[in-house]
Amino acid sequence: MTDLFGRLMIDIDGKNLSNDDKTILSNKHVGGLILFSRNFDSFDQLYNLIKEVHLIKENIIIAVDQEGGRVQRFEKEYTKIPSMQDASLFAKENNDKEFIKDLAWLISSELIAVGIDINFAPVLDINRNISSIIGNRSFSNDILEVINNASDYIDGMHEAGMKSTGKHFPGHGSVIEDSHLELPVDERELDELLNEDLKPYIKLNDKLDVIMCAHILFSKVDSKIPSFSVTWINNVLRDKLNYKGLIFSDDLSMLGSGNESLSNKVEMSLDAGCDMVIICNDRSGVKEVIERLDKTDVEQTSGISEIKSSKKINWNDLLNNNRALAIKEKLKNMRN
Repeated sequence: MTDLFGRLMIDIDGKNLSNDDKTILSNKHVGGLILFSRNFDSFDQLYNLIKEVHLIKENIIIAVDQEGGRVQRFEKEYTKIPSMQDASLFAKENNDKEFIKDLAWLISSELIAVGIDINFAPVLDINRNISSIIGNRSFSNDILEVINNASDYIDGMHEAGMKSTGKHFPGHGSVIEDSHLELPVDERELDELLNEDLKPYIKLNDKLDVIMCAHILFSKVDSKIPSFSVTWINNVLRDKLNYKGLIFSDDLSMLGSGNESLSNKVEMSLDAGCDMVIICNDRSGVKEVIERLDKTDVEQTSGISEIKSSKKINWNDLLNNNRALAIKEKLKNMRN
């Protein structure tokens, strides 16, 4: 079996696959599927959905945003995860140096057990109490705390058998606007960013497996947002930061990514150096993009295979695992 993957990550509407989903997923340009709360009803249902996807295509990455706090797509049988800010405070107050790592191990293990390859975490944004969208999704307003906690979190992910995704490059913590709804502009110079928001990416360079770009315009650095920017992807991330891992766009249907057609956005992202682009909530747009990719003969990539989880975890074994039970007990105490 070849290990080539398509460059598009898409979504589906329901809790099982429609005929249209099956057709789209079988297309060679689709190499990823991102799942949301609307796709989840129970562990068994999710397990069967992912199994159904793999019957159509093996070379596909199944992803989710299971950060905790406000951003947790799967609940019910899944452990209720605190926000990373609350987790960070709990670890500090209890001098529990293993807590963040253990928590990441548990979150990752629960996802791997159902067939998820990658969780888009950790958030590396610095919380400056400005952003309407980041807030307590960030570990802290202290850069060193963000770096140390994210480092522990990645260790836990890796231990479970899951790759890490640092987001939102180069930093979403200093703008008010929500890039789902509009384009935020950050007017800081590159030197200032290198000393602040980019520090986690510099320090965790060798640990990060994927970096996801933010839809923010850094007007003093480039006239394009990072997903479309050779300056950000090649000059800064690849050359200056010497980053060797994969680079993903954020969802290109978000309003912060501009008014260009989705086909143009995908082309700009791939030309700038993104390995995979994400499109959600726009099936007709996905079909147009696939048509364009067929015409422009965009090649599949083998790099994506590096983030496909090869680990197998049994859900029932995990439920009775002593480490998992100990972490859940701490979480219960934390809520009380």
